[in-house]
Amino acid sequence: MSRIFWDTNVFIYLFENYGPLSVKTVEIRERMLDRGDQLLTSAMTLGELLVKPTERADELQRTRYENAVTTTAVVIPFDAAAARIYAAIRCDRAIRPPDAIQLACAAREGVDMFITNDDRLAGKHFHGIQFIVPLKAAVL
Repeated sequence: MSRIFWDTNVFIYLFENYGPLSVKTVEIRERMLDRGDQLLTSAMTLGELLVKPTERADELQRTRYENAVTTTAVVIPFDAAAARIYAAIRCDRAIRPPDAIQLACAAREGVDMFITNDDRLAGKHFHGIQFIVPLKAAVL
């Protein structure tokens, strides 16, 4: 069993139709379920996913997204421990604050893989995250 963190964009591809990106995301999720992998994400991901349904006052979609995430993933809070990791990550000014929050939450939990569609993060190394991989290169 691996602990795999999904960045916000991966959930968007799962919930909405983004063609090949959505197909790849579904394939990865199916392999994770087959292997018994644990899905993790941050509370920030949940907040980001709820922006559009909230903006449109679409309570049904907001509820669907929230239930889908909270029942299938461990939602990691951004707490004091994550804030300390965030500060260390942000010493690299090339990493944007939202990315640093995601990475800090993942590192706090000690994940095996962090999947994102942000190629700028691929190949970076942080204590607590074994591999950061772009969605297109993710293999399970």
